[in-house]
Amino acid sequence: MANRSGHVKRILVVGGGLIGMRHVQAVQAHDGCTMVGLVDPDPSITTDTARFATMAEVTASVDGVIIATPTDLHATHGCEAAARGWHMLIEKPVAGTAQDAQILEDALARSQVKSLVGHHRRYHACVQHLKSLIADGVIGQVVNTTLIWAMRKPDAYFADNWRTFDGSPVMINLVHDIDLLRFCVGEICDTVALRGANRRDGGRVESGAVALAFDNGATGTISFADTAASPWGFEAATGENPNIGETGQDMLWITGTEGAVSFPSMTLWLGAEWGRAAQQSPIKPAQNVKPPLDAQLDHFLEVMEGAPPLIDVADAARTLDVAARIEEQLGTNNWSEPKNIRSA
Repeated sequence: MANRSGHVKRILVVGGGLIGMRHVQAVQAHDGCTMVGLVDPDPSITTDTARFATMAEVTASVDGVIIATPTDLHATHGCEAAARGWHMLIEKPVAGTAQDAQILEDALARSQVKSLVGHHRRYHACVQHLKSLIADGVIGQVVNTTLIWAMRKPDAYFADNWRTFDGSPVMINLVHDIDLLRFCVGEICDTVALRGANRRDGGRVESGAVALAFDNGATGTISFADTAASPWGFEAATGENPNIGETGQDMLWITGTEGAVSFPSMTLWLGAEWGRAAQQSPIKPAQNVKPPLDAQLDHFLEVMEGAPPLIDVADAARTLDVAARIEEQLGTNNWSEPKNIRSA
């Protein structure tokens, strides 16, 4: 994909973890940009691009930076990049706290640097299709939503690292689902969260249930767990993550005043009152033209040239705020043995 200016963008990737290396591969395969190098202090990471321990070591010209470091470093690294005039794509969540997100937003405003945040699900063709179907009123006014994310993560995922005590699936996984709901259904104005019992050692949140209220009057629920073996979750449903087995099973159901839709199959049901069975209406699921991470990189190059971002730091901060509220509610609502409830 050629840039409108015809200039091949010089991209620096910061962070050599799983997602960072996927970004390196995407940049190297793209004809509209070239790799400046990878910034990561871990010398054991192997790559065929230039290596730097810190951004301060980079003296080459950089047009844009992809920040894929741990969440609590996003604001620090984003501010450093903004001070150097580098446009940035920041992985989700945009920052560790709302305060850090505001600090980053202020730094961007001072520098006039452009930002994009890596909520890459927005680039899925099926997500765009769902958003359009709801916006066009095909199922009428949205009444409620039901979403499940339930995967059993391997024990090795938590072994001898920060995830043992701080690896809640809310900020790692659910933040994506929250953004999906915000993008397709509307702004979330209230949450109530209940925490499930721990099945592994450690004090972190593992599972729970969340009730949501949207500005448009709809309500919804999210049921989540990283200790449950199930076919239901965005990654399993869409096959987007090579590390997670694909099942193709729907994981989101949305009802409206005129019908309902399940996602990502985009199975549409239209109906009237309950005396008549709802009728399934054929609808062809949209197919990705290219992988979402690649489509996101296309868009990042466009943003650097002045296109409006699909999700900037200010927008992503609203997703972060909802996730942080849920995390706080789960943290102050520790699970305890349920009491018997008897009817009067």
